[in-house]
Amino acid sequence: MSTGYFTHSDCQWHDMGEGHPESPQRLPAIEDQLRAQGLDAFLTFRDAPLAQLSDLQLAHESNYILTLDDFLQQLETTGETRAVDPDTWASPGTRTAAWHAAGAAVAATDAVIDGEFSNAFCAIRPPGHHATRRQSMGFCFFNNVAVAARHALDVRGLKRVAVIDFDVHHGNGTEDILAGDDRILMLSYFMSPGYPFSGEECKEGNMVNVPVPPRSDGKFVRDVVDAYWLHRLEYFEPEMIFISAGFDAHREDEMGGLRLVEADYTWMTSKIMEVANRFCKGRVVSCLEGGYNLSSLARSAAAHIRVLIEE
Repeated sequence: MSTGYFTHSDCQWHDMGEGHPESPQRLPAIEDQLRAQGLDAFLTFRDAPLAQLSDLQLAHESNYILTLDDFLQQLETTGETRAVDPDTWASPGTRTAAWHAAGAAVAATDAVIDGEFSNAFCAIRPPGHHATRRQSMGFCFFNNVAVAARHALDVRGLKRVAVIDFDVHHGNGTEDILAGDDRILMLSYFMSPGYPFSGEECKEGNMVNVPVPPRSDGKFVRDVVDAYWLHRLEYFEPEMIFISAGFDAHREDEMGGLRLVEADYTWMTSKIMEVANRFCKGRVVSCLEGGYNLSSLARSAAAHIRVLIEE
């Protein structure tokens, strides 16, 4: 079986304005790097479908979904770009991009569970891990990974899944949605202090949050993974693993503040795949989150995807 690569051209039509770090160019940069390294030949590309309302309701309150969708439809009609919060803007292309991003995560989950692919990467935007049950924030509208994890449990009948978030920022939205659900183990590290200024204390026993200080390097983060993640992950014995794959902890990314390099993403992904191969039949779905320096994003994502292909 191969690695699935789920994306959609509409994800590039979400545009928060010139100079915004969450740029439409992020996805072409990754695909260009995959072609440059010859990795595209080992991927099966799939157009992501639109999510269904019932998919989004697995992670978000219905009133939030419908109110946000009405707002986004207005922008489609008027052609305006308007702020949702000081950092997050919605444009005429945001609605279809957001629904395709969540749809990619769900479709990838189904394809991996059904054995069509060994694992999958979702090259999607807008990202999702700051979106809470009832709030858009931090460039995020729908929480793609939380939707997919709940789909695996509530629709596809899995008993236990893990969510691993290695973005430089705390996945506060994912925690808000998944905290207290004992079917899910969420593991994360994140720079602290730093946006969104949360996560230093674990809200529930199914959360493993590890704040790390600014300028921490790859060795420090690898020690964190070894000390805090792996034994909990192995003890939990997940049936599937979801990754919030943010690459903004790279030392070249000014939106971050940590000092990781491509080899660190290779190492982390390899460790995750070792657990997945032992307990999950290799079932992993990874969804793009942060990463705003186009060069380091592309190189890091390619390093991550290379491990998915080879494992």
